[in-house]
Amino acid sequence: MKVLIVEDEKTLAEEMETFLKKAFYLCDCAPTGKEALEKIGVNEYDFILLDLGLPDIDGLELLQQAKKYATEAAFIILTARGNIEDRIQGLDLGADDYLPKPFSLLELQSRMHAISRRKYGVQDKLTELGEFKIDLKKRLVIHNTNEIELSRKEFDLLSYLLLHKNRPLTRMQLSEHIWGNFADDDYDSNYIDATIKNIRKKLSAFGNTEWLETIRGVGYKIKLR
Repeated sequence: MKVLIVEDEKTLAEEMETFLKKAFYLCDCAPTGKEALEKIGVNEYDFILLDLGLPDIDGLELLQQAKKYATEAAFIILTARGNIEDRIQGLDLGADDYLPKPFSLLELQSRMHAISRRKYGVQDKLTELGEFKIDLKKRLVIHNTNEIELSRKEFDLLSYLLLHKNRPLTRMQLSEHIWGNFADDDYDSNYIDATIKNIRKKLSAFGNTEWLETIRGVGYKIKLR
């Protein structure tokens, strides 16, 4: 999943980025509200971790603006403010959760997992995908008693499609998920096609993969009932 960390405390931002990257999240950082809005305007995020005490804009105002563009993202407010009014206002403006500083990075990850279960249907147990079972936490693909080995990029691509099941994703969206931000449109969309081909080849040796659909002229989607 792709995360935007909006935090002006450099040490804390770096600690969150390092921790989340080890948990296979793809992270961007923005120390100001202006930079955060610029990134939100050109990228899609699954999570936005938002500090309320930014140097250039009040975090609640930024939340209100960001919600107009990042309609699919889950927002977690991070703040040292102790008053209940800010917490209520943030949740009323559409934040998914609120974590007071100082906080444990393990608790942050736990909150993100809880939101993933609610918002994206991610389960701690195995998720069924046709004849296959996917363990997103352990990064395993299983068919009966067989564990199917996928490369990191192959699993990242498959899990991202699964998180957004029944929604067509463009090759650029998928490329951005794998590579992060790119400065221009000069990316190799054939890499996505080749990775999908490898996934199909590995999985079709064990079972049917018709749920992995090609959307001509657009990209790919996982179609589930």
